[in-house]
Amino acid sequence: MEVFAAVPARRPPETVRRLRWGILGVARINEQLIPAFARAANAELRAIASRSAERAAAAARSAGIPRAYGSYEALIDDPEIDAVYVPLPNHLHGPWTMRAAERGKHVLCEKPLAPTAAEAQQIVDCCRQRGVCLMDGFMWPHHPRTARLRQFLDSGGIGPVQRVTGAFTFTLRPLDPSNIRLHPEYGGGSLLDVGCYPVFGIRWAFGSEPIAAYATAVYQHGVDVALTGVLRWADGRQAAFDCGFTQPYRGWLEITGTEGVVFVPEMWLPPSRATFEVHRDDQPCEEVVLSGHDQIVRMIEDFGKAVLEGTPVHPPPEEAVKTLRVLDALAASAREGREVAIA
Repeated sequence: MEVFAAVPARRPPETVRRLRWGILGVARINEQLIPAFARAANAELRAIASRSAERAAAAARSAGIPRAYGSYEALIDDPEIDAVYVPLPNHLHGPWTMRAAERGKHVLCEKPLAPTAAEAQQIVDCCRQRGVCLMDGFMWPHHPRTARLRQFLDSGGIGPVQRVTGAFTFTLRPLDPSNIRLHPEYGGGSLLDVGCYPVFGIRWAFGSEPIAAYATAVYQHGVDVALTGVLRWADGRQAAFDCGFTQPYRGWLEITGTEGVVFVPEMWLPPSRATFEVHRDDQPCEEVVLSGHDQIVRMIEDFGKAVLEGTPVHPPPEEAVKTLRVLDALAASAREGREVAIA
C-alpha cells in the first residue's frame, strides 16, 4: 500500500493554487479540522452548512468562514466550492457523498466510508463515474511516521510479518442511548467507530487480505460497546485486536516479524513527538522519532494535491471497501458466534 507524504504545512503565497472547501455539518470533529484547514498549504475553507441556518451562521462566525448555508444542498450547489468534507453520522456518509459527487464536488468523507462494504462500493463507483476524487478520512496513513514505518517493514527491518495486534478503546461515559454512537440505525457501535482503525492498520501491516474473521462482543442499546476480533490468513498467520467504549484510551499497533517486533504507541492519534520502537532479541530497544507533524493538515494537503495535480488519491478509496468487508465479517461473527469467511 503506497502512502504519500506531503510537504510541511505552511501558509502559501498567493500564487499557490488552493482547493476551495466546504464542510457539511457542524460536527464536533470540526474543532480539529477547521484549524487544520487554515494551516494547509493548498486549502481554502470557504463555506460551512447545517440543517439549521442559525447554527451554520454561528459556526461560520466563530471560525471566520466566509459563507454559511442552512442546508447541505445549498452548499453542494455552490459553484465556487471544489470539494466538501463530510463529517456526518455514518448512515449519511453515502447519501451525501454521492449527492456531492453528482454536483461535481470532490469528497473527503469521515471514516468509515459507509456502514457496510456494499454501500461503500456504491459510493466508490458513483465518484468514479462522476470523475471526482474520493478519500476515506483516516488520518494516520498521512503522517510521515507511517511512510517511514512502511519503508522499514518493506526493507526487511524485522523480517516477514507474522502477526499483528492492535487496539483502539476509550471510555464513553455515560453509555447514554441518546448518543449517536449508540444508535444501530445510524451505523453506531464501537466496531465501526474505532475498530475500523486497527482493522485497517492490520491489513496495512500485512499488505494482504485475511480470509476469515471471528469476534466476540458486548452489546448495549443494540450496538457493540466492546469487541475483540481475530483475523486469519490463508497461510495460517493471524492478527488480533480489540475496540470499545468501556475501557480507558488505548491506541497502539504491534507488528511481529521473524526477526523482531515493532511497537507503535498512539498509532491512530500521534502526538507531536511521534515514535515507533524496534525490539530484537538480546538487543537494546531502538526508537525512531518523527516530530512536529500534524496528520490532519497532511491529510487535507494530500487530498488537495491529488485534486489539483490530477494524481491518484492515496490511500485509494478501494481500501475503505476492503476494510469494510472485514468489518462486515467481524460484525456477523460476533452476532452469530462462529467464524465468518470474508467476502
